[in-house]
Amino acid sequence: MKVLLEIKDNKANSLLEVLKSLPYVKIQPLTEAKAKTIGDIKKAVEELKMIQEGKLTGITIQDLLNEL
Repeated sequence: MKVLLEIKDNKANSLLEVLKSLPYVKIQPLTEAKAKTIGDIKKAVEELKMIQEGKLTGITIQDLLNEL
């Protein structure tokens, strides 16, 4: 199982030390660029869900092409 955690900077080191002490946990830090990409994808998925639920209005493919 993979889990993405968001931890306050001042608490991160202590939690990382606890996690490192567990033999069944593998830690792979994210670069800032990867973290931003994951955040952008998460936001896009949330917006898509809102569009599907009718809480947000999407744009048509024609409008998208016209913007280009």
